[in-house]
Amino acid sequence: MNQSHERHVLVTGSSGGIGSAICRVFHEARWTVFGVDRRHETSPWVDEFIEADISEPSAPSAIFDRVRERTDRLHALVNNAALQICKPVLETTPEEWDAVMASNIRSVFLSVREAFELLREAKGSVINVSSVHAMATSRSIGAYAASKGALLAFTRSLALEFGEYGIRVNALLPGAVDTPMLHAGLSRGHVDADSIDGLVRGLGHKHVLGRVGQPEEIGRSVLFLADPYSSSFITGQSLVVDGGALARLSTE
Repeated sequence: MNQSHERHVLVTGSSGGIGSAICRVFHEARWTVFGVDRRHETSPWVDEFIEADISEPSAPSAIFDRVRERTDRLHALVNNAALQICKPVLETTPEEWDAVMASNIRSVFLSVREAFELLREAKGSVINVSSVHAMATSRSIGAYAASKGALLAFTRSLALEFGEYGIRVNALLPGAVDTPMLHAGLSRGHVDADSIDGLVRGLGHKHVLGRVGQPEEIGRSVLFLADPYSSSFITGQSLVVDGGALARLSTE
């Protein structure tokens, strides 16, 4: 750990609730943080911000050109950015389906190709932020669930292909986390802030630990998978961080 100040991480979706927490955790661990987001929000946790929409096919090339201007190695790539569209399958348009896939899975494919040489130089780690929706899902979120399930399969394939180069690839599956995205999902049909807080608490009571997660808890789990000492023998795996939600039978 004595060289942690020399480590570089790139986090996509760095302006979101989970993304900004990931950046903070890595910053506090003395990593150099590259943040990528289509929204430009100043953050003390990001050393270099790159404004880009990862759903655009040309974005990854431009992003990693910027990284190569500063360093010849990348110790961790965190594919965190995602688009969620909450609609029944029969109401989801082909354009909406494609937009979700472009943001949540194609961007990862393009990014790892661009980042490969930087990762190989550092024997780095890829962390793909998937979701519990890849394993057990809800109504009206089919495109998102499909993209996150695809990300798990792609994680395993990458681990097999990149292992010979010393690059580890894992997925993290957050459950319900107290973020603006969660609040937005719960607020459909509700406008009262107290009602939203009550819905969040009610959702938390359905978890084994009796609460929803905090963004920093996801950030610390990502750091664990990125750290070459803490998780050096872990690759091709899916770490569920959901307060025990998936442990409980729906019929219980």
